[in-house]
Amino acid sequence: MGTPATIEIKHFKEVREENNFTQSEFADLLGIKNSTADIERGRTKLSGKVVAELLRQFGVNPLWLFGDSGQKYLQITKGDVSPKVITVNSSDSENILMVNQKAAAGYPHNVQDVEWYNQLPAFDIPLPEFRNATYRGFQVEGDSMLPNYRPGEWVMAKAIGGIDEASNNKVYVVVLYDSVLIKKLQKLPDPSKLLLISLNEEYLPLEVKVNDIQELWQVNSKLTFNLDNPSESGLFQQLQQSMEELKKELRSFRK
Repeated sequence: MGTPATIEIKHFKEVREENNFTQSEFADLLGIKNSTADIERGRTKLSGKVVAELLRQFGVNPLWLFGDSGQKYLQITKGDVSPKVITVNSSDSENILMVNQKAAAGYPHNVQDVEWYNQLPAFDIPLPEFRNATYRGFQVEGDSMLPNYRPGEWVMAKAIGGIDEASNNKVYVVVLYDSVLIKKLQKLPDPSKLLLISLNEEYLPLEVKVNDIQELWQVNSKLTFNLDNPSESGLFQQLQQSMEELKKELRSFRK
């Protein structure tokens, strides 16, 4: 006998029956072997891939699926890769949200949850380069974009409204239904697909469907806190010498 049905199992079955699928038909649609019977009996847990497919194909809110939200469906617009939530400051001006590595793990499933964004740090950059557009910061994870983007660094990216606005060989933050990736983008002859390329040649290119992209952000700058020691730089040595001379002058001035 299976274990008692959990909330996600009840909701999973509810979606299947609501759409008039048999267990076998629903399994084929979601990429599950044989049928959904083992899931509905509590013998098999819902995988992240199945949750992502429910969101992609039916707009099922993952938070509702697990009983954490009363909103059953999310609005899924094909080809629309613009931000699903925009945040503003006390002056009603857009601010810049910062998505660290930990937050990025939950970002795809909370992309339309206004309250979820409140936990993220937000600030303004008073520079003309960050005006008249929506920007978001994402922290780099892993080494697939070395040497240009190192783990722990931050990229600042501008929102893109549609795939037609994206350019070949530019770097983007790509928000899929199950992950957030920073990759160089390459359009393919088949307009329904894109190629995501790592700068680190040890990683193979990844082909994705346009309809699997929730948001697209074009990287235009980065923040780094791990500067190499430039002690070998002649310019640095010159600056250091100038600073020492300035310190001596200040000390003599005080006497």
